[in-house]
Amino acid sequence: MNLRALLQLAEDLLAMGPHPERARLDAELIVLHLLGQSRAWMVAHLYEPYPAAIEHELSQALTRRQEGEPIQYITGEAEFFGLTFKVSPGVLIPRPETEHLVEEVLRLAAGIEGLCVADIGTGSGAIAVALAHSLPAAKVWATDISPEALKIARRNAARNGVEERITFAEGDLFASLDGQRFNIIASNPPYVPLTDLASLSTEVRDFEPHTALFGGDDGLDIYRRLIPEAKALVSPGGWLVMEIGYGQQQAVEAQLEANGYSEIHFIPDYQGIPRVAVGRAAEAIPTAHSDEAEQPE
Repeated sequence: MNLRALLQLAEDLLAMGPHPERARLDAELIVLHLLGQSRAWMVAHLYEPYPAAIEHELSQALTRRQEGEPIQYITGEAEFFGLTFKVSPGVLIPRPETEHLVEEVLRLAAGIEGLCVADIGTGSGAIAVALAHSLPAAKVWATDISPEALKIARRNAARNGVEERITFAEGDLFASLDGQRFNIIASNPPYVPLTDLASLSTEVRDFEPHTALFGGDDGLDIYRRLIPEAKALVSPGGWLVMEIGYGQQQAVEAQLEANGYSEIHFIPDYQGIPRVAVGRAAEAIPTAHSDEAEQPE
């Protein structure tokens, strides 16, 4: 059997699974992953024999995909912001929508001297690594409550050549950042309502980590802590940038307003859904003592 026949067999098997529309693409991704080759190589070698040694691993991988496991967990890789990341069931798979958050941080960061950025709940490290890669002069911090996630994030920083410029810290939200101040705090927190559990796809519901997905009954639990706690660490005039879920704009906007943020705005995703919430911390207000000190004698 040549490679073309093997790909057709894999495609036919996956066509009977939960995502027949992706059968050909998934078959190619799995086979090329096992072979360690590119699609260009595949085109040039379609009619040549394939290594028989991959048959057992291929059978296992196809079974996992038929059962609904995300292709990114099977291959162990995901693309985000033009970079390649290692992923496993211990972290969420980076999604295209989150690239809007990175783009907004880059826009806000333009012209800031001595830029210092924090990624809260970094997971795979996708946001922190993408920012460090795009902002070579910036200092980037990344936190997560999960030691497993931080291990993967560190590997992704090394893989993309930015490990020297990211400080990783284990802790819940800002617990490990005492005394630090940031021009921009970014976060993609758990925001899926628990009430949506039954409606999620098998790929998400049964395979991605629930602690990184769900934000309480209404999905807003983390924002109720994140928004007020960020005020102690964001520099005067700095920014808080967060990804949010469907239908959460009004509630998040109200929390930002209640906590004194200004210049609040929202960035839509590719479907026009408000996906990124942005708020600015108040500028430093001179104290009466400092005003008096500046008065001429």
